[in-house]
Amino acid sequence: MDRIETMRAFVTVVNEGSFTLAADRLDLSPQLVSKYVSQLEQHLGTRLLNRTTRRLHLTEAGTRYHLRAQQVLNDIEELESQVGDLHTEARGLLRISAPVSFAIRHMAPMLSEFHKAHPAVSIDLQLNDRKVDILEEGFDIALRIGHLKSSSLVARKIAPVRLIMCASPDYLHERGTPQKPEDLKNHDYLRYSYMDPDAIPEVHKWLMQDGKSSAGGMISNNGDVLVEAAIAGAGITLQPSFISGSAIRDGHLKIILPDYEPEPMGLYAVYAHRQLLASKVRSFVDFMDGYFGNPPYWDKFEL
Repeated sequence: MDRIETMRAFVTVVNEGSFTLAADRLDLSPQLVSKYVSQLEQHLGTRLLNRTTRRLHLTEAGTRYHLRAQQVLNDIEELESQVGDLHTEARGLLRISAPVSFAIRHMAPMLSEFHKAHPAVSIDLQLNDRKVDILEEGFDIALRIGHLKSSSLVARKIAPVRLIMCASPDYLHERGTPQKPEDLKNHDYLRYSYMDPDAIPEVHKWLMQDGKSSAGGMISNNGDVLVEAAIAGAGITLQPSFISGSAIRDGHLKIILPDYEPEPMGLYAVYAHRQLLASKVRSFVDFMDGYFGNPPYWDKFEL
C-alpha cells in the first residue's frame, strides 16, 4: 500500500465531496479511489467516512485525519516545489501591494537590490493603505501592517512595527507633557483614519470622545501628513516608528508616555498559496526576510 497515494485519495474525496469527482481530479477510476480509501481505513484500524447513496460524512476520526493529512500533502508539495526551484530562475512580473508611507520611505533601496539579484523579475508596485483582495485584484504579494487574523492566506512576518505616541517639543512646552493617559483628554489628537480598532491601545481611547478628539486635532488617511503636522506643532499623534523614527532621532518629535507604548504590530508579507509557489514570489519573500534588521534600522534612535 502506498500511504501517500491512499492519503491523497482520501483528502481528494473529502475535498470534492464524492468518489466520482475525486477520481476525475486524480485521473483514476472511482473503483480504485474507493479501494485506496478502504486500504487507508484498514491500515488505520478505524472508519474515516460513512458512505450513503447521496452523501459522504466524515467520522470524528476522519475529521481529525483529514486536517493533518491535508497539511502533510501541502508540505510534500512545497518541498518538491522548493527542490524544483533550485533549477528554475525567478522570472516574470511580480505584482506587489504595499502601504503608502512604508513603501515611499523604505522599499526603494530594497527593490533595487532585489532586482540586481533577480534581473529576470520585473516589479509592479502599487501603493495603497486599504486592505486589498490579493486574488480578486491580481497581486502576488501584499505587505500588511497590524495584528493579522487567521485566514486562508499565507503570511510571513518580516519585521516588528512599533506604535509610538509623540509630539513636537514646542507643542509640549505650550500645552504641557502628559504624565498619565488621563492627561491626553485635553490635547489635540492627529488621528490616522485607517487605524485598526483592535490594535488601538488604551491610551488612544483617552484621546477620543464619541469618535473624535476631545480638544481638537485632525484626521488623515496618511501617516506622513500626520507626522509632519505633529512636527509643526499641531498636536499629538500615534504613528509607527518607521514613519516617526527619523523625526524623533533628529529631535523634531518627542516620545510621550513611553510606559504605555502598545504591543508592537508586525509587517507581514501575505500571499495566496503555499503549494507550488512561484519562484518569483518565494525569492522576494526570502529576500525581504531579515533585510530591515533586528531590530529594524528605523528603531535605532534614543528614547
